[in-house]
Amino acid sequence: MIFPLEELIEYDSNMYEITSAASRRSYQLSMLKDPDIELNDGKVVSLAARQVFTQQIEFRIEE
Repeated sequence: MIFPLEELIEYDSNMYEITSAASRRSYQLSMLKDPDIELNDGKVVSLAARQVFTQQIEFRIEE
């Protein structure tokens, strides 16, 4: 899977929050050198976005 476009189109909540969460998760995955990155053809951002949209990970925006 490249980028979860269907989930992005159907997402009806705060786009800033989900973008921030995917960005932060991308950074985490790259720093950890997660093996799932290679399974996703080296595409860190799409992997992070999929994890956020499919709720494999939870996120919260701290104020």
